Amino acid sequence: MVLASCLAPSGGNYRLAAEQVIRQALQEAALDLEDLDNTVATGFGAANLPFRSRQVTEISCQGKAINHLFPSARTVIDVGGQQTRVISLDGDGRAVGFAVSEKCAAGSGRFMQVIARVMQISLNEIGPLSVKSANPVSFSTGCAVFAESEVISRIAEGWSKEDILAGVHNAVAAKIYNLVLRVRLQPECAITGGGAKDVGLIKAVEEKTATSLLVPEAPQLTCAYGAALMAMELV
Repeated sequence: MVLASCLAPSGGNYRLAAEQVIRQALQEAALDLEDLDNTVATGFGAANLPFRSRQVTEISCQGKAINHLFPSARTVIDVGGQQTRVISLDGDGRAVGFAVSEKCAAGSGRFMQVIARVMQISLNEIGPLSVKSANPVSFSTGCAVFAESEVISRIAEGWSKEDILAGVHNAVAAKIYNLVLRVRLQPECAITGGGAKDVGLIKAVEEKTATSLLVPEAPQLTCAYGAALMAMELV
């Protein structure tokens, strides 16, 4: 049972962001830091947290969480803000293989933030608009920089927001599919990260991979949830 949770943009100071979210989560749960037996840190900047009991990789945390939420899952697609990962799991939630996107915004959730800014819409509007598309735009590039320019050109040409966004989702799904091929997708497959809140992206990935995706109730929190489960094991 999750007593409390908190999300906040990390900015450039991971330690400050972590201190902020744990303070807010503890306040919501009516607890103090001294009440915690163990704290597992994960992700960028985890090594800089003074209150951590242990540091664990994001891949291990995702595997732990998904195994707990969906015991039948053997593949995880994690679409984060900076990277996308595809993880192959064994029956106990341990990672037996993984592939990570290259350092390019087009392979991460950050790309959708860029597109939202260019199209002057909110992130929450992207998915619902995309699934209404009847004729998705075909993008000729997999690079975020050139794709941004191409989106601007398509807007000028009069393409609808729906068709442009569906085309963007198809382009991102193609990059995710290349990662999936490297680890050999095994059913069932779950999707996590901020990208899992985008119904348009989920639709595009499902069509590209020809599989239905398991979506956690709080996909942005699965990594933290896995870390919490590991912290409980340290007691």
